[in-house]
Amino acid sequence: ATVATIMAASMTAANLGSRVTGSGFCVFLIGSLAWLADGLITGQTALTWTNVALTVLNVFGIWRWLGRQARVEQGAAAAAEASAKLSSETLFPVSLLGRSPVRSKGRDVGHCLDAMAGCDSGRIDYVVVSQGGVAGVGETLRRLPWSVARVEDEVMVADLGARSFDSLEELPRDHWPAR
Repeated sequence: ATVATIMAASMTAANLGSRVTGSGFCVFLIGSLAWLADGLITGQTALTWTNVALTVLNVFGIWRWLGRQARVEQGAAAAAEASAKLSSETLFPVSLLGRSPVRSKGRDVGHCLDAMAGCDSGRIDYVVVSQGGVAGVGETLRRLPWSVARVEDEVMVADLGARSFDSLEELPRDHWPAR
């Protein structure tokens, strides 16, 4: 259990991408299950309940990094690959403002997830906005054209009304458009 916990902490702290971080949570899961078994066998209530909670968090971490994040990265990669086949400029993913809020007419409507920019021009084509949900569960991804967006004080501002924003193209997690 100790070795698994140390290995998992090293893998997640290294921040080497979603696959390594997700694998770190898999190793954390092995460690928390081992500690849970130890707590049950030795009658240590605090150790048992702590590792019940950690097991749940580790399962969430696996879903987050090997499920959700991997699909988001696949979406960006699919858009880049598909755009390379078009006669127009090839796109590449750009992390934009982290998870900063997106506002439309003064209200928060989502968070920046990523953006796609042209390889030659460096111009942003569109921003992928996460809307709704909690920690990625139940969220909707929307394609916000850069032509109706701007950045003000580290906040993405959409020059759209609420209904127009809600009617933006919904994106599948793992396949974003080439244009």
